[in-house]
Amino acid sequence: VILLLNVGAQIELTDILEECKNVQAVLLVSLPGQEGGRAIADVLLGNAVPGGKLTTTWARQYEDYPSAESFGALNGNLIAEEYREGIYVGYRYFETFAKDKVLYPFGYGLSYTTFQVSGTVKESGADAVSLEFQVTNTGNVSGKEVVQVYVKAPQGRLGKPERVLAGFEKTKNLAPGGMETLVITIPVYAFASYDDSGVTGHKSCYVLEEGVYEFFAGQDVRSAVPAGRIEKEFTVVEELEEALAPVLSFERIRPCGDGDGFRPVPEPVPLRTVDPQTRQRELPATEIAYTGDLGYRLGDVFQKTISMEMFIGQLSDEDLMCLFRGEGMCSPKVTPGTASAFGGLTESLRSFGIPAACCADGPSGIRMDCGTKAFSMPNGTLLGATFNQKLVQELYEYAGLELRKNRIDTLLGPGLNLHRNPLNGRNFEYISEDPLLTGKMGAAQLRGIHGSGAAGTIKHFSTNNQETHRRDVDAVVSERALRELYLKCFEIAVKEGSCRSVMTTYGPLNGIWTAGNYDLNTTVLRGEWGFSGIVMTDWWAGANTEGEACDMRNRAVMVAARNDLFMVSTDAGDLSQDNVA
Repeated sequence: VILLLNVGAQIELTDILEECKNVQAVLLVSLPGQEGGRAIADVLLGNAVPGGKLTTTWARQYEDYPSAESFGALNGNLIAEEYREGIYVGYRYFETFAKDKVLYPFGYGLSYTTFQVSGTVKESGADAVSLEFQVTNTGNVSGKEVVQVYVKAPQGRLGKPERVLAGFEKTKNLAPGGMETLVITIPVYAFASYDDSGVTGHKSCYVLEEGVYEFFAGQDVRSAVPAGRIEKEFTVVEELEEALAPVLSFERIRPCGDGDGFRPVPEPVPLRTVDPQTRQRELPATEIAYTGDLGYRLGDVFQKTISMEMFIGQLSDEDLMCLFRGEGMCSPKVTPGTASAFGGLTESLRSFGIPAACCADGPSGIRMDCGTKAFSMPNGTLLGATFNQKLVQELYEYAGLELRKNRIDTLLGPGLNLHRNPLNGRNFEYISEDPLLTGKMGAAQLRGIHGSGAAGTIKHFSTNNQETHRRDVDAVVSERALRELYLKCFEIAVKEGSCRSVMTTYGPLNGIWTAGNYDLNTTVLRGEWGFSGIVMTDWWAGANTEGEACDMRNRAVMVAARNDLFMVSTDAGDLSQDNVA
């Protein structure tokens, strides 16, 4: 008996496996898309060798997950969802505090063949560490293997997880006896810790605390074996400024103990000391003077005849407000059945040569609610399970071509939120519980789409970790957990995937709805990460001025936060329902 799991996220398997003693194998196929049936048959018949790895920890029961106790706002009132587990999400928690609660560890996956992985630190510098590995196929059939590199940092004053994924690489297809040498270079930023309290003397900085950093490599987080160690003096890796810190008091966990075992103990979470509204008001404002129509068109900017500022100066206030508004769903001004039109949606905007742009729901392929067919792609979790950036990029090169064929400018994906809890209804379109794997695989998708001239829109920025009452659940998160986990995956996609488009969420983050969250959209995204693309709201999202309730008509706070597009309106030219003063 072979158990096939065609599921979007983890399910409890303990009772099933205990009661069904004749189950000899489990094949997780996630949601594989239109070619899934053929792929499953190939694996079951031995025509293909499975090589995927789990992107989330499968615990013995739901209650074992550290977020289980606080997860699940089940009424319509605003509820503060406290992220009490802090940075200890997924394997970071289980490997540090609860190894015995794990059924299948992060990174785990069997094959029809076996591999031997050996290697060590090759070179260690101030900014990066390089490790070299030899991977040998020791079995009887061809296959691929993933080398996963984890770092164990000294506990120091901040406290650290037992292991953190810092790099990974997948081999080519290796014949029996075949060997490949892989060099994995890891920037120290990948295993630096963020000090949100100042306990190290360097508040709002990524730091390396002094001590020994141990590297482990292998086929999953549990079985990875020592692969070298380096010593580091205390180092400030990056100086930042406080942003997105919580205002509600709560406690998070940290390790207490020694190498023989840790137990979680509570510590108070540092609260916000910088007012984002004051920061926003202090930003130097530069106004582009209105000139009226001087005869220039958007194509003149592309040809470098004039500057973008000169072009924008021709647009009236009403033009700018209309430009801010997307239109849909299924706007007749773009490809039928798609999620939204934006850009040149009024006669006035079109007269300036601004085209209407189109976006379509993803991320598992194009959605067109008009009968037009498109390829059904594997879901995000399954793509992550490949641990194969090159393969995913190649797949999304075809996705980009399909976008161009259907005159769609951006796919609404990839989804980059983390698998914080198995019950999040969007986990199927997200990738992993780990920010490095999520960010790297998301960046690969973006690079593939960009190759055709189309774009991807990474979502949902950020902490969309509960789908039920997603508009009303305030994610109350420490700045350290945001920096090291929930923002990190988006940061990687922006920097390594040359991201052009970002979608915010429906709900609030530490009291401020993300669509109008200045620190999220400007201080971090544009200021720290250098993002120069567009930010759009989720569909019919609201925003608030801090301390006030969410208002779906208040567009002014979105604009002030540099959220460029409100999605969506019935008619972009009808401004009667908006407060845009």
